[in-house]
Amino acid sequence: MTTAATKPARSAESVRAPKLRADATRNRERIVLAARDAFVEHGAEVPLDEIAKRAGVGNATLYRNFPDRTSLIKAVALLVKGRILALAETAAAEADGGTGPFDALQRFAHATVEEKVGALCTVFGTRVDPFDPDVVEIRDRMRAAVGGLLERARAAGELRPDVDHGDLFIAIAQLSRPLPNTSCRMLDDFVHRHLQLFLDGLRAPARSVLPGRPATFEDFQAAHH
Repeated sequence: MTTAATKPARSAESVRAPKLRADATRNRERIVLAARDAFVEHGAEVPLDEIAKRAGVGNATLYRNFPDRTSLIKAVALLVKGRILALAETAAAEADGGTGPFDALQRFAHATVEEKVGALCTVFGTRVDPFDPDVVEIRDRMRAAVGGLLERARAAGELRPDVDHGDLFIAIAQLSRPLPNTSCRMLDDFVHRHLQLFLDGLRAPARSVLPGRPATFEDFQAAHH
């Protein structure tokens, strides 16, 4: 029978392995977050050395995690889309929990512009495969979650009937995109103000007839890619 005294000792390698894996995970997360911020500020062609510097890692660590620019951009896309999905699911839970549906929709919209998706549209559109299974899965879940938010607000009589997913996402993308010859920080001073003006225009009863047709989720995706 094996006793505590005779139980084989864990090797130094096995003791260190969990810490090494945790460090590797943190490094990867830092790289992706640093890349997101760099892409927002400088676009898709920002030097990868600059991203590594921002993340506080060496170039070898960056390339070990992301062998090329495209793989890094995909990781950023999944991060941003995943965060937006989580915001939509939280807002849906709030609406189900008694929060007014339109109030939940508004909180989702204001939180989503903080992800700077408008500044990243051109980065994702040229480098992310829209048919990648990971991208398709998260996109479908996001469409369902946001669609649920809109339907709740519409059923409650709080959302005008002639708008769709794409109207909301296009407005968020436009409002979170830096204006030419201005800094992202300057835009941040006004984005929530202008977003609220847009959201007030979504409320029922509608004060005017909108030209054209509602923008669908597919319209937004076509423009995005």
